[in-house]
Amino acid sequence: MANEPLIDQPLMTELSALYRAEDRHYHNLAHIEAMLALAGDYRALLQDPEAVEAAIWFHDAIYDSKAKDNERQSAALAERLLAGRAATDRLSRIGMMILATATHQLPQLDGEAAMRDAGLFLDMDLSILGAAPDAFDAYERAVRREYGWVEEPMWRAGRGAVLKSFLERPRIFHTEEFRRRFEPQARLNIARSLAALQGPE
Repeated sequence: MANEPLIDQPLMTELSALYRAEDRHYHNLAHIEAMLALAGDYRALLQDPEAVEAAIWFHDAIYDSKAKDNERQSAALAERLLAGRAATDRLSRIGMMILATATHQLPQLDGEAAMRDAGLFLDMDLSILGAAPDAFDAYERAVRREYGWVEEPMWRAGRGAVLKSFLERPRIFHTEEFRRRFEPQARLNIARSLAALQGPE
């Protein structure tokens, strides 16, 4: 168990197939690869980089824009497919990180290092908010396509509420590293998107 990687090639192939589904315009393989690249950038800060990478691979494995329990389903899939590859407490930590992507609030984990890993993981997931304006706009369009079934007035209200909740937080990102790198631009991007959502129909 100790020497076997959490995410081996067959598992990567299996998960990649899920992320390649046609209805995924943002929550796809490119999103996972972007997060894995960030995990590489900040690897030295991670106590358990393999667990964070596993959480990245699984966190959007189940994604249906009409469902309310994607995170729970993704965590359950991780628990099932990673069974026997890691100790119970490590699997539980991975599951809690995945569940935390529903609200992007820090989960309550044992120990400062585990909490820091969770903070970095959640910040990687939200880093797109602080991307360059054109990349952020492309992300917004991709998410809108994933919710193509939602009528425009409902979309504007729902998406507006989500973005407003991030803007109202004292800090969007949990870690100092991500706040320095992404927070100012994230606030500009979100404010601009909110103005567009609240503008003329």
